[in-house]
Amino acid sequence: MIAGIGTDLCDCRRVAAALTRHGDRFAQRVLGQQEWLVYQQRQAAHARKALCYLATRIAAKEAFSKAIGLGMTAPMTWRACQTLNNDQGRPVIVLEGALASWFDERGWRAHVSLTDEGDYAQAFVVIDTIAPTL
Repeated sequence: MIAGIGTDLCDCRRVAAALTRHGDRFAQRVLGQQEWLVYQQRQAAHARKALCYLATRIAAKEAFSKAIGLGMTAPMTWRACQTLNNDQGRPVIVLEGALASWFDERGWRAHVSLTDEGDYAQAFVVIDTIAPTL
């Protein structure tokens, strides 16, 4: 059963402007620890790919916060919600701390889809309930 749906569209130019103003502090404030490591690797290889990575992660966090109905209020925080890739490259939501506990108490599971094209990054999140095992 679907418990929530959220979507977000992020303008990469705004993210680039924030990086220009605040440098890596901006990315560190938004990204979780594992996301930060991926961001650094991409930044070292190709600045545009790093920018798109950051923008899709911002969009995913915003979409997730909408899907769970909290917005950016506790226990939802920027760094407690990460979007990582599993072994097959599929994006997955990974939660930490109080947010993970709050989410698990509800018996929910998250599904995320990410895309970027030109100056835009988009995320779509569906929250559903985990079916009880018989």
